[in-house]
Amino acid sequence: MTDFLDTNVLVYAYDTHEPAKQIIARQILESAVFEETAALSAQVLSEFFVVVTRKISTPLTAEEAKQIISLFRRLPVAEIDGDLVEAAVVIHQQHNVSFWDGLIIAAARCLGCTRLLSEDMQTGQQIDGLVIVNPFLPV
Repeated sequence: MTDFLDTNVLVYAYDTHEPAKQIIARQILESAVFEETAALSAQVLSEFFVVVTRKISTPLTAEEAKQIISLFRRLPVAEIDGDLVEAAVVIHQQHNVSFWDGLIIAAARCLGCTRLLSEDMQTGQQIDGLVIVNPFLPV
């Protein structure tokens, strides 16, 4: 089973403002990167850079964020192209999700992921064989 990691999972690993979520996110990332059991998209990496260098309580430098992104690039990364954008539009129309969430879902499906780890979507929801899981909810 391959998990697709949404931006919030990556960001929480570097945001000291929410320590409980930081611990969970770091565990997910440690497993994902070292065991290569997860995937990302260029969109996720772009959003990660912006958030961790500008919006978290203790922002990272651009160089620190760049080094972290290099580590994340060991995982499969879906590139955004015209086909992915079209797929995102269809998902947006058929499943009543935002276009940006549709792009995340399309990228996950493109890479053959079976789960999408995200705090921002409805946990348990299934979209075309992809199950949304909020890893930060209490078990």
